[in-house]
Amino acid sequence: MRWPVADGADPAAPVSGSAPARHVPADQNRLGGRRLYLCTADRPDLAAFLAACIRGGVDIVQLRDKDLDARPLLARAAVALAVCRNAGVPFILNDRPDLALEAGADGVHVGQDDAPPALARRILGPDAIVGYSTHATAELDASVAEPVDYVSAGPVAETPTKPGRPGTGPGYVTYAAARAGRPVYVTGGVTPDTVAPLVAAGAGRFVVVRWLTEAADPEANARALRTAIDRLLPPPAEAAAALWSPTSG
Repeated sequence: MRWPVADGADPAAPVSGSAPARHVPADQNRLGGRRLYLCTADRPDLAAFLAACIRGGVDIVQLRDKDLDARPLLARAAVALAVCRNAGVPFILNDRPDLALEAGADGVHVGQDDAPPALARRILGPDAIVGYSTHATAELDASVAEPVDYVSAGPVAETPTKPGRPGTGPGYVTYAAARAGRPVYVTGGVTPDTVAPLVAAGAGRFVVVRWLTEAADPEANARALRTAIDRLLPPPAEAAAALWSPTSG
């Protein structure tokens, strides 16, 4: 797949061997102004749920399910991918770059204990999105050398989606925003009420889980969250306003 490249941006160099290639920041040619990132496990109403969230303002989607085996996960990824393609929204698979490749996903998100980002990049190639979780300053500092398009920072507040992991506090958001050198998506307790202090700490992009996955009306909740974000931040880049579409090549 190919991603549209902004005028004046260089394409990412091919990846070979074990050393990461020079990597074009995703803000130039992959993520644009996309600022509301849904992370969800599989659910019986997956297609309808994703469509509702996207109508409400979600502009990037990750399927993160720790319980499904490979083949069932591929089947559910196909469902999510179809919704995202129809809406012009990038689809990311969690943990497994091999399954992301097989599913035709637009990228993969890996954590500190998952496949190394450089391996994910070699598997998926220079045109895919590769995201990387960070939870501490040392991890953030190390991520600067990785061939990734964005990092996540958090969870800012302790959350049941990350059991046993303490909250980082807003200071880590400020640190990551200043030092990551690429887009930073803040995680942990993102709601319309928490957006303002997160923005004050330096956040400009947000990962949301429970505010949408536990909502009786996910479209309304997504719209409320997106409204809160857009009121506090400059308008998104024009690249994100247009429908994103991959092309083969």
